[in-house]
Amino acid sequence: MADATVRPAVPSDAPAIARIQLDTWRAVYADLLPPEVLAGLDAGEAELTWRQTVEQGPAQVFVAVEGDWLVGFCAAGPAPEDETAGADGSPAKDSATVALVSTLLVEPRWGRRGHGGRLLAEAGKAMRAAGSTRGIAWLPEQDKASLAFYERAGWVRDGTVRTLDAGGRPLREIRLTGTLRIELD
Repeated sequence: MADATVRPAVPSDAPAIARIQLDTWRAVYADLLPPEVLAGLDAGEAELTWRQTVEQGPAQVFVAVEGDWLVGFCAAGPAPEDETAGADGSPAKDSATVALVSTLLVEPRWGRRGHGGRLLAEAGKAMRAAGSTRGIAWLPEQDKASLAFYERAGWVRDGTVRTLDAGGRPLREIRLTGTLRIELD
């Protein structure tokens, strides 16, 4: 394997981040999202959104690089208070110090090479430095690979679920929570 690193994203990474997002969603979520939703994803709009996020936040974006290739990315930042509420809707006591890992994607062809772990570890380090004490992530209940990844990192399902409207099809997501101190082997 070529040298693999993780670094903070820069605005010029936005086209590659958008490409990874769209290609990965189309490959991984083909059974979860209606075809018209996946076909309607706009690369230019995604690129603009990622460029703005890299430049302005509120999330910090990190990219995984192997050799000359940008192969994955992670976005993490302060969790909105409503995202941290308990399953009964009650506010979390620590909501001010919870980080949300909103996206962590590695292109499937670059999978199983440690990029996801390095991305989560780097995002966790940055979130701890910003004062966060734990992280949360929402994942589609049917995304067994991502659920297993977070669980291997020591994150647990906390019993909170939500259902999103995915182009007229319900998409059930579960919330995981865990440490921001990710230990890599």
